[in-house]
Amino acid sequence: MSPTPPLFSLPEARTRFTKSTREALNNKNIKPLLNTFSQLPGSENEKKCTLDQAFRGVLEEEIINHSSCENVLAIISLAIGGVTEGICTASTPFVLLGDVLDCLPLDQCDTIFTFVEKNVATWKSNTFYSAGKNYLLRMCNDLLRRLSKSQNTVFCGRIQLFLARLFPLSEKSGLNLQSQFNLENVTVFNTNEQESTLGQKHTEDREEGMDVEEGEMGDDEAPTTCSIPIDYNLYRKFWSLQDYFRNPVQCYEKISWKTFLKYSEEVLAVFKSYKLDDTQASRKKMEELKTGGEHVYFAKFLTSEKLMDLQLSDSNFRRHILLQYLILFQYLKGQVKFKSSNYVLTDEQSLWIEDTTKSVYQLLSENPPDGERFSKMVEHILNTEENWNSWKNEGCPSFVKERTSDTKPTRVARKRTAPEDFLGKGPNKKILMGNEELTRLWNLCPDNMEACKSETREYMPTLEEFFEEAIEQADPENMVENEYKAVNNSNYGWRALRLLARRSPHFFQPTNQQFKSLPEYLENMVIKLAKELPPPSEEIKTGEDEDEEDNDALLKENESPDVRRDKPVTGEQIEVFASKLGEQWKILAPYLEMKDSEIRQIECDSEDMKMRAKQLLVAWQDQEGVHATPENLMNALNKSGLSDLAESLTNDNETNS
Repeated sequence: MSPTPPLFSLPEARTRFTKSTREALNNKNIKPLLNTFSQLPGSENEKKCTLDQAFRGVLEEEIINHSSCENVLAIISLAIGGVTEGICTASTPFVLLGDVLDCLPLDQCDTIFTFVEKNVATWKSNTFYSAGKNYLLRMCNDLLRRLSKSQNTVFCGRIQLFLARLFPLSEKSGLNLQSQFNLENVTVFNTNEQESTLGQKHTEDREEGMDVEEGEMGDDEAPTTCSIPIDYNLYRKFWSLQDYFRNPVQCYEKISWKTFLKYSEEVLAVFKSYKLDDTQASRKKMEELKTGGEHVYFAKFLTSEKLMDLQLSDSNFRRHILLQYLILFQYLKGQVKFKSSNYVLTDEQSLWIEDTTKSVYQLLSENPPDGERFSKMVEHILNTEENWNSWKNEGCPSFVKERTSDTKPTRVARKRTAPEDFLGKGPNKKILMGNEELTRLWNLCPDNMEACKSETREYMPTLEEFFEEAIEQADPENMVENEYKAVNNSNYGWRALRLLARRSPHFFQPTNQQFKSLPEYLENMVIKLAKELPPPSEEIKTGEDEDEEDNDALLKENESPDVRRDKPVTGEQIEVFASKLGEQWKILAPYLEMKDSEIRQIECDSEDMKMRAKQLLVAWQDQEGVHATPENLMNALNKSGLSDLAESLTNDNETNS
C-alpha cells in the first residue's frame, strides 16, 4: 500500500512563506519564494491564497515598525514578480498598495504614488489590467478625497493624469457625459459695500473732501499708484461674473442674462480702455527670472480688494478671465446631447456672443507677452474641443476599428427540397394543412408570392384619408370640443405617428417648438397638412356645384401673375424646385433666415442634395407660414445670386397657371 501524500497545513505554509518572503527581500531575488511554492503540498489555489496572506502580514509589520518607503515598495515589487511567475493572485499588488496608502501620511503617499506612476505600463498589461483597474480607480478616488484641491493641487493633477494614462479614451467612467458643472466651486468675495475698503475710501473722499499730504503716511502705508480707476461697483461686478462661469445655465434665464450682459460689457470695456504695455510685462518677467523665485500657483482666485489693481495689471490674470469667456461661449453655442431643450439662445443673444467672441480674441492677441501666438493657440484648442463634444454626443464610439477578415470559409448551402417534390405538381393539387380553415386559406391562390403582392393587401391609408376627420375637427367653424377630437385618442395618435413617419416630410423636420403632449403635436401637424392637402372631395356633385367650379376655374384663369405669386407655395412646387436647387441649397439658406444650427442639422439628416434642398424649403415654409410665397422665394434667390433659378421658378409658375 502506497503512503498517503502529506496534507496542506495553512499555519505551516504561512510560516514558511513569511520566512521565504523575508529571505527574498534580503537577497532581492524571488527564488526563495519559488522554491517554497514548489515544495509545499496542496493545490495551487491554496498556496496562492496563503502567499497573499503572507505578503500582507510582512507589509503590516513593516508599516507598524515605521520602515522606510523603500522597504514597503520592495514588498510590492516582490508581489508583482510573484504574479508574473504565477505564484500569487493578480490582485495582490493592488491590495498591498491600497493598504499602504490607507496607513501612511500624505507626504509618504507622494513617494508611493511616484512608484505607481512609473509602473503604469505594468498595470496596463494583460496580466494586471482586468484584475487591478477597479482597485486602482478606488485607490485614486480615496487619495483625492484626502487631498485638498487648493493646497495639494499638483498631487491631485498627477492623479488625474495617471488615470488618463491608465484607462483608454473610450472609458466612460472617466468622462463627463452629461456635461455637468462643478457647482461647489464658489468664488467668495466681499458683497457688503459698508465693509469694503474701496467703499470706505470712496465715502471718505466724498464726505470729507480731504487731501492727504505727502509724508503724512509712513512708507509702508503709502498707497500704490493705480492706473485703473477701481471702485466697489467694478469690484462687485467683476467677481460676480465668476458665478456665471461656474454655472453657465443661468445665461438662458432672461433676467440673469441681462445682468451678465451688463457686467460683461463694463469689465471688457475696462480691459479695452486700459491695455498693458509689452515692455512693462517683459521687464516684470525678467525680474522674476533674475530673482529665481519659485512660481506659485493658486487653485482659487484671491478676491481681496487690495489686490484688484495688481490683478487687472497682470497679463496672466487677464488671460484667465478672457479664456473663461471663450469656454462659456462655446458651451452656450454648442450642441450638447444632454442639454435641456429649453436652453436655446435667441437671435439677439447669438449675435452678441459672436461679436463678443471676436472682441475677446482681439484682447487676447493684444495682451503681452506673445499675445498673437497665445490667441491662435487658444482658438485651435477650442476648435479641437468641438470634436470631443461631437464624439460624446455620438455616444463615445470606440476609436479601434476591427479589421474585417476577407478570408472567411464559405459554407456550402444545402439546397432545400422543393415543396412540389413531396406535395405533388399540377394546378388542381390541393395542399392539406391539417385544418379545414388553414387549408382553405392556403389554397385561395395557387401562387402565394403573387397573393402577397396583391394591391388588396395594401393596408396603409393615404394622408388625405387618414387625417380627413382630424382636419375637419380642427376647423374652428365646426366647433368640435377638444375631448371629442380624434387626436386625443391614444390609439389614433400611435397610428398617426407611424403614418407620418412613412408618408410626411414634416415628421423628420427639426423644429424649435416644444410640445408637452402627443395630442398637441398632432394638432400642429394637422394644421400643416390642412394647408398642403386638397380639400376633401364630395361623392355626389350637384349641377350648381359644377357651375361654381367652372366659375372658379374661369376666375383662376383670369388671375394676374402678381396675385398667384402672393399665394403660399404648395408641396408640389417645393418638390419641383428642390430638384432644381440641388447642391446650391446651402447658398440660399442664409437668405431664407436659416440659423447655422438648422443648416448643420439638415446636413446631418441626409446626404442626398435633393433631400437637403427639400428640407430647407419645408423648414422655410414652416417658419414663414402664409408668407412663404413664390414672390418671397424669388426675392431670396435674386439676393443670393441665383437669378437663373429665380427666372426658372417664374416660368414654372406661369406654365402651371
